[in-house]
Amino acid sequence: MARMRARGRSESHRAATPLELFFDLCFVVAVAQAGRQLVHALAEGHPGHGITGYLMLFFAVFWAWMNFTWFSSAYDTDDALYRVVTLVQIAGVLILAAGVPRAFDGDFAVVWFGYLVMRLAMVSQWLRAARNSTGRERTTALRYAAGVTLCQVGWLVLLLSPDAARPWVFVALAVAEMAVPTLAERDHQTSWHPHHIAERYGLFVIIVLGETVSAATVAVQSAVDEQDALGDLLPIAAGGLLLIFAAYWIYFAVPIHLHLVSNRQAFVWGYGHYLVLGSAAAIGAGIEVAVEESVGKAHLSVFAASATVTVPGALFLFTVWLIHSRHQKRNLAQQLVLPVSSVLVLACTFAGHAAVLLAGMVGAVTVAVGATLTARQGQALES
Repeated sequence: MARMRARGRSESHRAATPLELFFDLCFVVAVAQAGRQLVHALAEGHPGHGITGYLMLFFAVFWAWMNFTWFSSAYDTDDALYRVVTLVQIAGVLILAAGVPRAFDGDFAVVWFGYLVMRLAMVSQWLRAARNSTGRERTTALRYAAGVTLCQVGWLVLLLSPDAARPWVFVALAVAEMAVPTLAERDHQTSWHPHHIAERYGLFVIIVLGETVSAATVAVQSAVDEQDALGDLLPIAAGGLLLIFAAYWIYFAVPIHLHLVSNRQAFVWGYGHYLVLGSAAAIGAGIEVAVEESVGKAHLSVFAASATVTVPGALFLFTVWLIHSRHQKRNLAQQLVLPVSSVLVLACTFAGHAAVLLAGMVGAVTVAVGATLTARQGQALES
């Protein structure tokens, strides 16, 4: 046991812990469940139902992950009690993941209960931080505990709402959730660590991209085993892999921790990762749908199947530029690379069965152009 005191933002050699990595890996189970349900809905020709359910459930997963990530950056004691409470949160994540298929059918009870387990653990962490703090720091911790509790009670409204009203109730509650950190920290900022936060988000991006590769691999393997259609699937596999590789390269091309100097900048960057991570996971779901369409198992057109890959691919490129990469770009040419590439990836939707391969090639060219412009800038600075 140790006193839960705030850690310093200038602390040296601050890195993600094995417990945090374990926490992230368990969260990806829920991400995979949401992606699998999205694939089923899209392949059956129900895009509205699938996309709405995916956006709602991915937010639930992302927000729970984000709550713990920022708390641990400021208050990680790594003692016995902290570890046990974190493991309880992981148990809540697994309950949530088990409830994802039911939630896509309109039954959010299991997901809400999983969230309740996570939130009870999270509130206990904030109360522990308040007990070992004084003044404004204590007030901030108590505000977090109260805000999280009220929002969790508020999610009961979603359970009791009719199906038609649920998306609107969800949006209102999501806004309330996102307001909690701003209100809690208006007088005192928690001591989250910029380098640690950047590393935590980066690790989660890697894990989500890894899950995307895994899902796409299983889809291709199943299609080959059942249909013996390797010639049709190779372009999808190659294009999807290129797009995922490009996503990795582009995200990690710049060091972002230097940009995270205030709550305003850090929160906008952190919240924006809902789209970054959601689109990264959706790329894998799209590749699965494209595979199913190519072997005649999906009830949608070639254009629609192509869009399931190109739309999240374009969204990933544009969102990474908007909240992440543009802060390190030094001239107009560098600033234009990702926005233009996102438009080109979107245009690949009209390429029929070659859409995924062309989108992957656009991603590869984007990396090459970006690396070339960066090298030229470095040479110009040296001269």
